[in-house]
Amino acid sequence: MDFQPDAGLDAFRVTVRAFLREHLPADLANKPVGSVRSMRPDLVRWQKILNGNGWGAPYWAQKDGGTGWTVLQRLVFDEECVAAGAPTQDGFAQKLLGPVINAFATPEQKAEHIPRILGGERLWCQGFSEPGSGSDLASLRTRADREGDHYVVNGQKIWTSYAHESDWIFLLVRTDADAKKQAGISFLLVDMKTPGITVRPIRSIDDCHHLNETFFDNVRVPVANRIGLEGDGWTITKFLLNNEHATAADLPMLRRYLMQLRTLATTQRAGSKPLIARPEFALRLARLEAEVTAIATMVKRVAAMEQDHSPAAHAMGSMLKVRGTELQQRMSEFMVEALGDYGAVAYPEPHDACLETPMPHQDVGRGIANDMFFRRASTIYGGTSEVQRGIVAKMLFQL
Repeated sequence: MDFQPDAGLDAFRVTVRAFLREHLPADLANKPVGSVRSMRPDLVRWQKILNGNGWGAPYWAQKDGGTGWTVLQRLVFDEECVAAGAPTQDGFAQKLLGPVINAFATPEQKAEHIPRILGGERLWCQGFSEPGSGSDLASLRTRADREGDHYVVNGQKIWTSYAHESDWIFLLVRTDADAKKQAGISFLLVDMKTPGITVRPIRSIDDCHHLNETFFDNVRVPVANRIGLEGDGWTITKFLLNNEHATAADLPMLRRYLMQLRTLATTQRAGSKPLIARPEFALRLARLEAEVTAIATMVKRVAAMEQDHSPAAHAMGSMLKVRGTELQQRMSEFMVEALGDYGAVAYPEPHDACLETPMPHQDVGRGIANDMFFRRASTIYGGTSEVQRGIVAKMLFQL
């Protein structure tokens, strides 16, 4: 791999920074972000701004209405948005469902959904995991029985992030109970306002509400809302999960943590001196900076593999997922430690209103403990570390 600076990529970074300076409203910048995405009004407003300037789909090809950026350009865009404090986009629609619709949907389905995704008019959630069917996704039991030109869906999904404020859900269902378990799965798009859908909140260990249980009780879904053929769900899911290996480590998040740690290093004190003056703190911070740099280098390597359509990108993406999520956990723990006694304070969750009387260190401590608790799950969601290590062993060592 060529480790020389990419002048074209540097110029692109300058372009993105200039765009953010010009188009990111001051009242949207640096607003607290929840564990997965920004609050709906902020997300929708930012999506409309991006789309109005031709940047509504940074992760899609130009032929599909996207920017046509390379993998490395997308990474630069993500990094600069985090650095500028921009709201998130709807990652479920942009990075997961969007590529599926572009690759597998009918022209009628594209006309129905793509403009509304680009315009921020339709937010999505993902209905994959079920009680007992998380890492073993092919064992899902939610049924869809065909009755004429509709499916009747019955079952339960769990960990459906933001189902309570999403407009539609993309759903894996079993349409053939007698087929091999992977072969009997289909991929449906379902309007969350359809009668028979019940969403119940799950308050997670970070004391936030972004997770839900979602129940389907005789929910009638038009057959026209199925993506691909009946039984194609597993093939489509593999396509969906194999996208964007270079983003598996969530490098922008790691860099945000690094910025927060540097702030804590100079603002928090141990006795009469700032934390950075303590050799053991400075050493740990330096080691974490080195690890983030190593992850960044590996991300570039995987991005280059994706550009070349190398099959090794899948295994390397799994390695990134393991290393990146473990590093998220260690860095978020270190931030709580850096707050000292105030690391145990239950500061308001980022989406809650600020208290009339600010708590001590709220300006730097708000959301840190919540995030540390949330990151306990980062080695589980998106494919557990055990599953990722199995992929590496199988693809690189034929074990």
